[in-house]
Amino acid sequence: MEGLWALRVLLLSCLLLPNPVCSQTSPNPGQHPADPEEVSSKHQAARATQEQKDSGAQEGLPPRPHCVRCCEPPEHRFPYPQYQPQINMTILKGEKGERGERGMQGKFGKTGVAGSRGQTGPKGQKGSAGAPGERCKSHYAAFSVGRKKPLHSNDYYQTLIFDTEFVNLYDHFNMFTGKFYCYIPGIYYFSLNVHTWNQKETYLHIMHNGAEVVILYAQVSDRSIMQSQSVMLELREQDEVWVRLYKGERENAVFSDEYDTYITFSGHLIKYSGDP
Repeated sequence: MEGLWALRVLLLSCLLLPNPVCSQTSPNPGQHPADPEEVSSKHQAARATQEQKDSGAQEGLPPRPHCVRCCEPPEHRFPYPQYQPQINMTILKGEKGERGERGMQGKFGKTGVAGSRGQTGPKGQKGSAGAPGERCKSHYAAFSVGRKKPLHSNDYYQTLIFDTEFVNLYDHFNMFTGKFYCYIPGIYYFSLNVHTWNQKETYLHIMHNGAEVVILYAQVSDRSIMQSQSVMLELREQDEVWVRLYKGERENAVFSDEYDTYITFSGHLIKYSGDP
């Protein structure tokens, strides 16, 4: 118990005693901070004086621990502000140099994502008319002829000559030779109409380059009739088409008179060979 009582007395005396060192070393707000070496020497002198007083005043009492200052003196002074000079770069800027050579083209980047479709813009103005194009090349060939005179067979083949011209486009049918000459290759349609003679046979052929293609035939009869034949032929340029009467081994004839046309031969181009 005596030890605890003595410890309490020492702590209380440390709190109540004045600290001359702290009163002397506390800085004045109006003064500059002191030198650390000067403060340290003063602090040691004050501590020695206080120890002498304590030893003389407390003779006969048990020893007590010394009071030590907990705060340390400043280790260094406040640094002065450093001045860093600044250089105005605009004054040191030189003249503009010449333009350098163009560098090489860089690599193409990756293709980006396609954007959404934009809105329809306003309608533009009407443009000027273009240059005229080439004229469309059309191909035509047609004829239609007739005969007003009758014809009887003979000892040889006879070409049927026509004396009436209804249509003869570009004169492709020769009225003197009785033949159609092909100048435009393609597919043609031909038709032949005749009037038979009573009590006589009718025997004709539509010819193509000397070959018999189709026959128009009528047997002997007590009365005359109209007889017809038609055919389509694919012709090349310079091909010939005409009508031929069979020779006189058989008595055959075609009838006609000067008042009416009983015999007709017609043809026209259906499709030009150069068309797709």
